[in-house]
Amino acid sequence: MNSGIGNFKYPTLLLVGGGVFLSTMDSSMVNVALPFIMGDFGSTLLTTQWVVLIYLLSITVTLLFWGIVADHFGTFRVYFTGIAVFISASVCCSLAPSLAVLIALRSVEGLGAAMMMASGPAIVRDVFPRNELGRGLGLVGIATSAGLMSGPVVGGVLISQVSWRVIFLVSVPIGVSIVVLGFIRRRGSEPDQVAPQRSFDWKGAAMWGVLITSLVLYAHFLPRLDLIWKIGGSAWLAAAGALFYGAEKTRKSNILPLHLFAKNYYHIGLITASLSFASLFAVLVLMPFYLTHVRGLGGDMVGMMMMAVPLTLFIVSPTAGMLYDRLGSRLLTTLGLSICTLSLLGLAMIDGDTRLAVIFFILALLGMGQSMFLAPNTASLLSRIPEGDAGVTSGLLATSRNLGMLIGAAAASMIFSAWYGYFSSGDELGTYRALMEPVFVSSLRATMLCLAALAGVNVCISWRRER
Repeated sequence: MNSGIGNFKYPTLLLVGGGVFLSTMDSSMVNVALPFIMGDFGSTLLTTQWVVLIYLLSITVTLLFWGIVADHFGTFRVYFTGIAVFISASVCCSLAPSLAVLIALRSVEGLGAAMMMASGPAIVRDVFPRNELGRGLGLVGIATSAGLMSGPVVGGVLISQVSWRVIFLVSVPIGVSIVVLGFIRRRGSEPDQVAPQRSFDWKGAAMWGVLITSLVLYAHFLPRLDLIWKIGGSAWLAAAGALFYGAEKTRKSNILPLHLFAKNYYHIGLITASLSFASLFAVLVLMPFYLTHVRGLGGDMVGMMMMAVPLTLFIVSPTAGMLYDRLGSRLLTTLGLSICTLSLLGLAMIDGDTRLAVIFFILALLGMGQSMFLAPNTASLLSRIPEGDAGVTSGLLATSRNLGMLIGAAAASMIFSAWYGYFSSGDELGTYRALMEPVFVSSLRATMLCLAALAGVNVCISWRRER
């Protein structure tokens, strides 16, 4: 532990928590803003979703890379550079003259967020002694909850009172304050500890980026591809996956710790984390459209309704963490995912007349299940691995979560658009009118049933994990 920094562990924790708060609040605010961005630019759902997809794609592809960069050049340098990139891109997003420019700027914003996500946990690890590390990471979890919970409310109010563009400016005063306080705190402390001898798997990183980008593009264009292109795309993904696996398996220095994937708890923990966030993020993308199009709610009310999902994090997450010490991970994670499945089935039953209180309860139930799953699942990995693999495992957990969000956002738009076209005989959501409410409700129900089926598979996978 860096002793110069360790004397200021809680101020340092405040700086890291501030960055986490920024990135999570931004994600939840933009989800609420999607219907309004689509209306402003006159775009389709499949195009507008790239405002979310490109942000998550940028994080998922580069997260492991920035972790290695932080080891070489210092975690604090990478962290504060990430904040500077994030707030600069946010200002530019608020001024974007077109959807294409906004999407491009969101990719830059994602790079900044990835730099913060990759270096933040390492900073906490450096300033907290081992016997207090759990407490430190738990406090960072509160910042995550606060960001997710405040995002829909703050974003909803700003959208209804001003414009969706203003939500990108919220991060500026917070980010600037973090950078200023960080430089003050760093003055006189020891320089970052770096690991210049550590090699990096450039080939694996490049192939990882190609694989994930290809997967997202294939999922995005799948409904509009001819059969020959669908077959060709599937073959390309299979080949890219095989080449990536082969490269990682034969290299001494690789981007993934394949020696750990053979362990039951390890690969199940990563797979279930990815699938759980896929179903969660699909709901976060689709429900604002239901609330605005079918229920006619304004941005402030949409934000209040979507706050139901993270509302239970403050209560359930600490409780689940304590129960993990007594019960282990298998029961709690499976129970949490089962609750998520039930909530998705509940969302598949709603229509244009369902009481908002009932919908709020179902969304809160989804958040409760997710909270019950997340802490035990994370602990089941980090508590069993060797100390030398803790950093890469933290990066993989973050990558699996972001990959799940990415898949969820892409799948939600793709599946919903396909059902909407089926029930409307070829129409798109961009042409929605009040008389199309039955089509929207039918499409939403079919999509939620698909998500519930995916969540049910995840329950079965989770039950197979070691206790």
